[in-house]
Amino acid sequence: MSKRLAAALALPLLLAAAWPASAAVKASDVIGRAIDGFVRPAYASLDDRAASLTRTMQQLCAAPSEQNLDAARADFSATVEAWSAAEIIAFGPVKENNRLERMLYWPDRKSIGLRQVQATLAAKDPSATDPAQLAGKSVAMQGLGALEYVLFGDGAEMLAKEDDPYRCAYGAAVAGNIETIAGEVRDAWNKPDGFAALWANPGPKNPLYRNGTEAVTELVGVFINELDMVRDVRLKGFLGIKPDADKPEQAIYWRSQNTATSLAGNLSGIDRLFQASKLGDALPADARWMAESIHIQLANGVATAKSVTGPIDKALADPALRGKLEHFALITSSLSNLIGTRMTAEFGLTAGFSSLDGD
Repeated sequence: MSKRLAAALALPLLLAAAWPASAAVKASDVIGRAIDGFVRPAYASLDDRAASLTRTMQQLCAAPSEQNLDAARADFSATVEAWSAAEIIAFGPVKENNRLERMLYWPDRKSIGLRQVQATLAAKDPSATDPAQLAGKSVAMQGLGALEYVLFGDGAEMLAKEDDPYRCAYGAAVAGNIETIAGEVRDAWNKPDGFAALWANPGPKNPLYRNGTEAVTELVGVFINELDMVRDVRLKGFLGIKPDADKPEQAIYWRSQNTATSLAGNLSGIDRLFQASKLGDALPADARWMAESIHIQLANGVATAKSVTGPIDKALADPALRGKLEHFALITSSLSNLIGTRMTAEFGLTAGFSSLDGD
């Protein structure tokens, strides 16, 4: 079971009290702002980036060159950044049809996915160059992890020449599949009678959210679950307690040097979602300081992650950059306490246990 699936199943918040119907800030307004101010724009941005990535991959295949390879790699990194913000919404439409796993199969600790991609490149399976057929294959073969290996893994330099047309055709199909998934999720969030309407309109007849407390719990759960995921899975998956325990090749997007970009994107998404929802406005007057503190710490975390540049193995070997990663971990721990304990208590929601416990 993936860490993120465990988080979804664990329900980290215990409903200690109902969101008061008389509250100045209505739960439906908070959720409506979250959807319109963050979720929809985030997936629209991802879809735009993915469409550009598909085009540059097709251009690379049509005219192999260093310039076109660089353009495809740059669009890949831009797509990773857009996805890293959007992926914090790990429920709703993205959970249907295995879209979450198809977009990003990670972690791949036993290299099962890597071996599948390598086997496909070696066998030159023609069905894998068709996005429609690729969508029915292993989730590990059709998302960002697969495309990263195509563009940055062993043999990727051949994409700048005409010697390996299959590798490029497969990469273009993966990019097309990523674009399709992004478009499907964007469209699903925009449906007037879709998931967004259920989340923003809780009530006794709603099959998913019977009251405002359940709707807001879903939102607050994003902040708690994703902070845990970023720190305990993404960061601590490669950052050891001591340097000799570091595992740079366990870092997400290590081949494309997008590890820190991804970490920054995750926290940027959390900050944008928190700001868009205006959840802090629902805090009692004497607790409003929490909202500003959360924003400041998230912005600090984004800046800290962005300051870690270059290959992740070299960053880990540099005491100054490694110190920044350790500081990033402290920031996320502070945020987990501020949101998961102090803010939830103000809302009558108690963080019962870590969403990653027991995995």
